[in-house]
Formats: sequence, structure tokens, C-alpha cells
Amino acid sequence: MTEMQPQALVVGAGPAGLMAAERLAAAGLSVLVAEAKPSAGRKFLMAGKSGLNLTKAEPLPDFVAAYPEGADWLAPMLTAFGPQAVQDWARDLGQPVFTGTSGRVFPEAMKASPLLRAWLARLAGQGVRLVTRWRLTGLDGTTARFDTPEGPQDVAPRVTVLALGGASWARLGSDGAWAGWLGGPLTPFRPSNVGLRVAWSPHMNPLFGAPVKGAALSAGAITTRGEFVVSRHGLEGSGIYSVIPAVRDGAPLLLDLFPDLDTAALVQRLARPRGKASLGEQLRKTLRLDGVRRALALEMLRPLPAEAAALAALLKAVPLAHDGPRPMDEAISTAGGLPRARLTPDLMLTDRPGVFAAGEMLDWDAPTGGYLLTACFATGRWAGDAAARYADATAR
Repeated sequence: MTEMQPQALVVGAGPAGLMAAERLAAAGLSVLVAEAKPSAGRKFLMAGKSGLNLTKAEPLPDFVAAYPEGADWLAPMLTAFGPQAVQDWARDLGQPVFTGTSGRVFPEAMKASPLLRAWLARLAGQGVRLVTRWRLTGLDGTTARFDTPEGPQDVAPRVTVLALGGASWARLGSDGAWAGWLGGPLTPFRPSNVGLRVAWSPHMNPLFGAPVKGAALSAGAITTRGEFVVSRHGLEGSGIYSVIPAVRDGAPLLLDLFPDLDTAALVQRLARPRGKASLGEQLRKTLRLDGVRRALALEMLRPLPAEAAALAALLKAVPLAHDGPRPMDEAISTAGGLPRARLTPDLMLTDRPGVFAAGEMLDWDAPTGGYLLTACFATGRWAGDAAARYADATAR
């Protein structure tokens, strides 16, 4: 066993960890970043495969209010490093960005790899050292013990920043294993931005992969017009992800198939004589309800009520029966982790002086649309700056 003595240690080379390392290095500290996987930013790279949504261009109050849990906690961090700062940071790395029609911000390259390469090169130029296949197994004060390819290693810095991720996508490094040895009270992990399991009847099979558009979802206090997809395993997509916090807490999920029509207008249309047409045919002809939207109505509302007022009310609030969220390891992110009560306003653990935490291991939740990445950047920067101040103060 050998012992290393950088002034600052960052554990986890995802967005939060790398941002903390950048700030520590900018403060003049020698920094070691230890990553359990063979390379840095693996979840970051996976997120960028379909276009890296860095942030969302919207007023800061609206941006902060979009977080279903922890908005007031994150507010000062997002004020210090919010949507505009994220865009400026990417441009400073030589990666121009653009804003889509929905306000979502992407690198022009539409990939994470060019941005990550530029970022790692800048960190290396600052003197940051990155080691991989180093798995943290425990902490004694700020001293960290790792299992490494060369055997056990102890690292004894002035300050440590933990950026160990949540409990989703274990194959990419976010396995939540740190909860087993960190100790103290933790908020249980819960899946976020994840699909719902549905046991479909056979008539839905031809519709797997079909997007549901022009409808609205609601659960609890959440209502969204986001698109979603019928999949072999259930329901997927941004619309479903938006309502997961309420569904997770037990709220029923309702689908409004006609969000631009009120119930009275639907009743009027359904009350028209249909002659020999079946009720299903009337839905298609009178209401132009066809394709996957019609299939969902028939799947979830069997048998359909014939009375116009009852049917109209149901079409405005179709109960989407499901078997709960897909497994947590399929989730884009997780809620839960280190609760606010265990951390100072500077994100230092109250029971571990000199040890800070950032990113998804903190107990906050975020929707898709750039909010998750921006908060990881912001909390990493906040923890890095605070750790640098702490290291300076304790060195005197």
C-alpha cells in the first residue's frame, strides 16, 4: 500500500466531479481525480448519444422552479452557475451551442465526446491528474482508501469532494454502492426519469414504438403536454418522465386525449346519432380519434360507456393503469441520497469536516431537458469553490 498526498481529491469523474476539480485547480490546489470506471464521463457520454442537452434557455426563476424536489436548496447554486453560464462555459471550451425551438440547448456537434475531450485537456493543462479503475472503499476523515489495479491506495488530501452519482445506470458507474459505507441517514433512492411498466393486451403489439401526441398527462399537481411512446414494456418518453415524481408517490396517472376541447364540447359531438356505427367507429369518425390514441382508449376503458357524458368525462381523464416504474437501473436519474440536513450550505458533510459532496448523490430531483446536467455542473462548482476555501483556511 502506498500513500499519495494531493492537496485536493475528487472522487468521480462525471460532470459534477470534473467541475469541482476545475474549480479546485483554478484556486491553485494540486488535484487528483479518481474514477472507478476505465474512463471519465461514461454516463455523460451516453447522455450525449442522442444529442447532449446541456441546459435550457429560460429565465432563471422558471428554470429553478422546474425542479420537483430541492429547488430552494439548489437556487443559490443555480444562480451562481445557471443556464447562461453553462452556455458560456461550453463556448469557452471551443464548443459552440444552439438553442432548439423548445428552448433546450445543445452543442452544435450534438455529441458529448468533443466537449468532454476539450474539458479533460483543459483540466490536464491545469495540472489535474486523473486516475481510472480506482474504486473508493472507505473514508477516514478526508483520507480515502481505494482498490486499484496496483493494489490498495490511501490518499490523504486537505479536502475531498465526493461526486459518486446516484443509483441508476450501474454499468456506467452510478451504482449507489457508496450508500453502504458512507453511513448516517440517507434518503432512499427512487427512480426518476424512467418509464412505466404496463402489461399490454395483444391488440397493442402493432403499436409498439408509436408516439402519443396531442394529449396531456396529469398526476397529482403535475400536468404536461409532453410526448410519450407506447413500448413493448410499457410507457416511455419525456411526457411520462415529467409525471414520475407524482406517480412515484402514489398519484393516479390520467390521460386527457382532447386537451384542447372541454368536456361539454365532447359531449355535444358524442351525442350526435351514430346510426349503425359502433362506438369505436364513432370515436374515429366523429372525434378523429385513431391510431395509438384510440388504441389506448380502447385498452384502458374496456368496456366503453355508451352514454355521451360519461364517455366524454373518461376521454378527458383516461386512467392509465400500470405496474409502477421500470427498474431503477433503467432510470436516467434517481432521487434520494444525501439529505440536505447532513450538509452545510457549502455542501460539506456535517459529520466529516473537509469532505464535500456534489451531483446526483445529493437528494434532489430534476426533469429531463437540461436540468439534470446543469444542476450537476452547478453543485460541482459550488462544492469545488467551497472546498478550495476550506483548504485555504485550514492551511493557515
